[in-house]
Amino acid sequence: MPSTETDITTLIDQQKMTAVQYGTILICFLMNMLDGMDVLVIAFTASAISGEWGVSPQALGVVFSAALVGMTMGALFIAPQADKIGRKAMILGCALLMGISIFATSFADTVNQLMILRFISGLGIGSMLASVSTLASEYAPNKSKDFWVSLVMGGYPIGAVLAGLVAAEIIPSMGWRGMFQFAGIATLITIPLALFFLAESLEYLVKKRPQNALQKINRILAKMQIAAYEELPQIKETANAGSVTRLLKGELKGQTLFLWLAFFMAFATLYFLLSWIPKLTTAAGMPERLGIYSGTVFNLGSFVGIVALGGMAVKIGLRKTIFIFLGSAAVLMMLFGNFSGSFMVLVMFGVIGFAMQGGFVGLYPVAARMYPAEIRTTGIGWAIGAGRFGAILGPIIAGQLVGAGFSMATNFIIFAIPCIIAGFAAMAIKSKNVS
Repeated sequence: MPSTETDITTLIDQQKMTAVQYGTILICFLMNMLDGMDVLVIAFTASAISGEWGVSPQALGVVFSAALVGMTMGALFIAPQADKIGRKAMILGCALLMGISIFATSFADTVNQLMILRFISGLGIGSMLASVSTLASEYAPNKSKDFWVSLVMGGYPIGAVLAGLVAAEIIPSMGWRGMFQFAGIATLITIPLALFFLAESLEYLVKKRPQNALQKINRILAKMQIAAYEELPQIKETANAGSVTRLLKGELKGQTLFLWLAFFMAFATLYFLLSWIPKLTTAAGMPERLGIYSGTVFNLGSFVGIVALGGMAVKIGLRKTIFIFLGSAAVLMMLFGNFSGSFMVLVMFGVIGFAMQGGFVGLYPVAARMYPAEIRTTGIGWAIGAGRFGAILGPIIAGQLVGAGFSMATNFIIFAIPCIIAGFAAMAIKSKNVS
């Protein structure tokens, strides 16, 4: 019979993965797929909206920014509430918020309405990202935690690819409004799946002890074929357990600052790539048709890279693997200009996606390992929030550089710098829980 919170995590580490764990991780992967689809649905519909309303791309740029601001606010201020109300409750709430706001976007008639609805959607997306990575980490055995958390985060580029494929079919026949309706309904459909098949975090239930905590814990333990508790274990009370201030106290302070720096720099490079890849492909002399495919190639490369990182991290350590991936991405970006006008541009985008997104996603299991259960979602949420500022600044700086006449190759070299800084920042994180 388990007697402490640590006993639960130890038993999870010692036994084989159960259906409860696989199911929870699968639902988290699915939710992250929806995140990828819901983030990029505006990118795939922007041209159609612009054509129908007669608004400039610059005006729609405000809509893109509104979604990013919403994601930042969601990660910073809503996601930490999962440490108080539970991971499952937060995931369900985020899915509901996302589904309703995205479906409602199909009825928008003005840029302002579109901006408000994208901001609201962003709140749910930003909160969801932190919550699913936290829950996945808490159900994954320690020895394979990095792989499972990375796999869950790999749902994001898969969702982006699927959104592009669906958009290519729906928008020509049903218009951009049909695409938002599809995305909203797809998100809402997942709520019953999460309600019935997603398990609440055992660490959260033991630590926070919501109503009927013992019964909820024992129901989950029974499904995992682990002996039940006779009573809730004694735990050490921690002052301000869910407070943001704990992230910057004691030995966590330095680790947190390096993690924020890594997320900020990696997000800046990643969103530079995501925002400018189609335009840069055509600027490199490729047909516009291939510019559309370039984003798909990048995201497919990203998923393979994410899975590969999870496997490598188990063998050689998480921080070293992140450094290798981000360092490789930086080198590839510096070499990118040598392939201008060649079909190899698409190949390079796939390889850069493999290295860049793989290394970037490795930061999520770092965050999940660094922080104790009572502040885990807060820690991940604030790391993502710090990164989102980089996501906002990256494309803006790139736009200024392009406007100033800097070449595509020069832009890639410039943005290789924050990529390598992110790698060094990850290596600088010294935590006994991070390999």
